[in-house]
Amino acid sequence: IPLSSGMILLTWQKIAPTALLYQISPSLNMEILILLAILSTMLGGWGGLNQTQMRKVLAYSSIAHMGWTVIMALINPNLTILSLMIYIMTTLTLFMTLNLSSTTKIKSISNLWNKSTPMTMIVFLTMLSLGGLPPLTGFMPKWLILQELIINNNPTMAIIMALSALLNLFFYMRIIYVSSLTMFPTSNNLKHHWFFSQTKTTNMIPTLTTISSMLLPLTPILIIMT
Repeated sequence: IPLSSGMILLTWQKIAPTALLYQISPSLNMEILILLAILSTMLGGWGGLNQTQMRKVLAYSSIAHMGWTVIMALINPNLTILSLMIYIMTTLTLFMTLNLSSTTKIKSISNLWNKSTPMTMIVFLTMLSLGGLPPLTGFMPKWLILQELIINNNPTMAIIMALSALLNLFFYMRIIYVSSLTMFPTSNNLKHHWFFSQTKTTNMIPTLTTISSMLLPLTPILIIMT
């Protein structure tokens, strides 16, 4: 499917079920939420390990992130909304950047260095934020969720969720390693590609990049809000 359609499926489509979870949160069963969260994070982590298509990687990452969102539906519904909002902003940034550069495979990201180095750095920063690496914004919801689980006397679930997050971080780090520190075989002998002027809009990408990578210092304010 086109990248724009994938972006809608992984962002806009999650708003309705999350809103429903938020409304019925007092009547949810914690054991069922824990089971769904474990299955989602494990399936999303293991499924994305050997993928070469960026759309498949982001699809499995979406499954894993829904596990983090669901686990807080009963304990702290406001944190569920915060986690979804940060995920949507980060995913929008990555999809808009990939769509701008027409990148759908890991091999294409490695060739993106020749076309636009800043765009490649945005892709790498956003993927690390999706993986939950501090000090990027994506670390904030995972940190707050683990803290809430420990406060509610569920340290075992916190350990399982933290270990499952390492799977996501691993395949993002693998993509970055393959794309930046190795070079795919290519028949092009030129060091730089000819740069054509962009016809697609890029106005939202700088703002979304800032939101998806630099909001961690605002965590105390968000804790008060949630």
